[in-house]
Amino acid sequence: MKTAPGNKKVDENWQGKVAVITGASSGIGAATAKRLAREGMRLVLVARRAERLAQLAEEIRQEGGEADVITADLGQEAERNRLYEQVSADYGTTDILVNNAGLGWYGYGADMPWKTAREMLQVNVVAVVQLTLLFLARMRERDTGHIINVGSIAGSIPSQGVAVYSATKSFLDAFTTSLFREMQGTRVRMSVVRAGPVATEFFDTAAKRPAGSRIPAERFGVSAELVAERIWGLLRHPHRVIYVPRLLRVTPWIEFSFGWLMDRLGPLHLRRRSLNP
Repeated sequence: MKTAPGNKKVDENWQGKVAVITGASSGIGAATAKRLAREGMRLVLVARRAERLAQLAEEIRQEGGEADVITADLGQEAERNRLYEQVSADYGTTDILVNNAGLGWYGYGADMPWKTAREMLQVNVVAVVQLTLLFLARMRERDTGHIINVGSIAGSIPSQGVAVYSATKSFLDAFTTSLFREMQGTRVRMSVVRAGPVATEFFDTAAKRPAGSRIPAERFGVSAELVAERIWGLLRHPHRVIYVPRLLRVTPWIEFSFGWLMDRLGPLHLRRRSLNP
């Protein structure tokens, strides 16, 4: 054991590991970066907001950690390629990739502007697929590494108001599961985090998007720090899927058993919203 930031004893197996975290400027991404930095990992922080990233990196360094910043718009293919090339040039290898960046929106699917839907698909799906395949190829060559995709229980319980978002998270579940099975027999790990509502800026940002509104589930949100702690636990004890909080493990059974009830009662909030915009 060695001493890491904050005079905390850490496992030498994680000391100096390179972890790339997207969507690191706030919320789950920022909390995860701070948590992994306390274990002595070398962080690569990725997001669009340069000032936020710089502030986070400075906080990590002041605590004795190591963090670099790459500003990138993951909705653009050229930016994703640049991210991968820069990480490869600066670090050579990547041990951990946390695909956390994501967009949300709430309202009737028919009212969702195509520009917003396209942007969500680019960030929530296309960016995750491209970055995963790029980094996974190198991890497979080295026969080591762990990719964690931050999903949502919305992927298991398709709900009114979040049609496109739910679809992106369902895709993430299937994509991660397929790759997890492909990697069996190797030392490369694939995992998906099925998180419930998390108290972050995600809800504020969703409400500000064109024709969007606040997502009702935000009042049930858990802390980003809880999700970060579970991600750290997932790295130490890999699983294909984890739920945050743990009680959400029942969600697949809820859809299976009570989907018919959700079909009837679920749209009520959307209808109230349309009557009281």
